[in-house]
Order: sequence, then C-alpha cells, then structure tokens
Amino acid sequence: MLKAGDRAPDFSNPDADMNIVELSQFRGKTLVLYFYLRDDTPGCTAEAIEFSELENDFAKLGAAVLGISRDDCIRHGEFRDKHGIGVRLLADKDQTTSDAYGVLQDKEVDGVMRKSTVRATFIIDKQGIIRHALYGVSSRGHAAEVLQLVASMSKGEFK
Repeated sequence: MLKAGDRAPDFSNPDADMNIVELSQFRGKTLVLYFYLRDDTPGCTAEAIEFSELENDFAKLGAAVLGISRDDCIRHGEFRDKHGIGVRLLADKDQTTSDAYGVLQDKEVDGVMRKSTVRATFIIDKQGIIRHALYGVSSRGHAAEVLQLVASMSKGEFK
C-alpha cells in the first residue's frame, strides 16, 4: 500500500475519448486520483457526480480530478454522457495502474477468487508526492472531504 510521502507511481491511461493521460501532465498541479469499482453502479455513480459537482472548486485550488476504473474507454464515455460526469475517467483495462497504486484485492465471488478494486483516493502534490492515501473510502460525501484536504494543502497545512 502506498502512503503519504511516497512518490506517486507514473501512469499512462486512455480517457473516455481515448486520449492518453499521464501523471507527468499534472506536474505543477495538485492531482486527485480516485479509484472506483465500476461505471454505472449506484455508489460509483454518486461518487463521480459529487466529484463533478465540485470540479470547479478543485480547479480554484489548482487541483485536477481524475477517476480510474478497470472499465474500457467506451463504457466510460457512455457513463459520462448518461450522468453528465465532468471529471475525466481513465481506463485501466490491464490493471497496471490499479496494481501500482495497491488498490486491487483478492475477493471471493461465487466461490471463485477474483481481483476487486478497493475504493481509494490519492492526493498528489505539485512535485508528484502523495500527500494523502485514502483506502476503503465511502462513495457518498467523499468528494467534499477530499476538497477539504486539498484546501488545507493549499494553505500549507499537511494532515
């Protein structure tokens, strides 16, 4: 598991429009990187909508928000369009980024062990250092909590 003070692992993933997004594009900005289970499920939809509703507030603090799941680009596009999601959604079909950030866990489903994503959020500072690593978060109300953490960082506070 990653923790505060660790260097954020590099990533290169396509977004819903199949444009490649890399960590290096956010140097000089704070980045909120949240991992979620699957597009169009109740909790994940609520989380994406909440982050989207606060996107301008994050931007005022110099922060960008990206969501990542193991869904493909087409599914991300459909999800975005159906719910009016504003934040960019990245596809991690090969699970490389999810693995690098330690958000995959083994879970038994119908007697079969499968990899499942732990809902997690990482707040990465302008130099690419993780300032907050939040695992097992709740989908509802989480975006507002993250906004408060980003606001405290912009004031020079680290909690």
